[in-house]
Amino acid sequence: KELIMTSTRVPGALGGLFTGLGFFGGIAAAKATEKSEYPRPGSDPETVRKYFTESATSARMSVAGLALSTIGLARFTAAVARLAGRTGKGSWALKSAAIAGGTFAVATQAVSAMATAANTSPDNHPQTTADLRQVSYVVGGPVHGVGFGLLSGALGLAGLRTGALPKPLAAASLVAAPIGILGPLAMLKKEAMMALPIGHMLSLLVSGASGVALARGVKEATR
Repeated sequence: KELIMTSTRVPGALGGLFTGLGFFGGIAAAKATEKSEYPRPGSDPETVRKYFTESATSARMSVAGLALSTIGLARFTAAVARLAGRTGKGSWALKSAAIAGGTFAVATQAVSAMATAANTSPDNHPQTTADLRQVSYVVGGPVHGVGFGLLSGALGLAGLRTGALPKPLAAASLVAAPIGILGPLAMLKKEAMMALPIGHMLSLLVSGASGVALARGVKEATR
């Protein structure tokens, strides 16, 4: 029988790379231009208002990065769903998890970006600014992590079942998944809060590396 070459390439997978580039690029641009330190969660309204008044341009750069990241994440969600659809029996469940997690992650990141953008208005009351900052942090942090974690879990399982991802990369994605999914629980204990940025960063790095791997694909010979 004649050998037929097939590819594991997944369309739209490079969205995973742009998810991380947009996020980290926006933060880097904001940090490089800000005139005061970004307010931490729980900062008083006047401190929050001061930052968004003096560093409005920096905040807008962060929003632009989040916008690029969100578009990339939407593309990557579709790619992970396609990969999950190739896993054979029971693929519908894994595909549904990827779509649900990715869609939730996209929506929460968009809300976080819009809250940050709204904070750049010079007419905001200090308390309004503080409230918007809290919405941006909670929705774009621990709540967003639930969806991103679910997407990471679907990516890891699909990567293992199809062989489209190197095992270490698929394993890293599975490690990131529970950190994100359980993120809201970390808010109940201050010491556990450090896990949130670690889990988010790991998910972003894994998504970027996986996006490149899936976009390149590997060729397989079948008869």
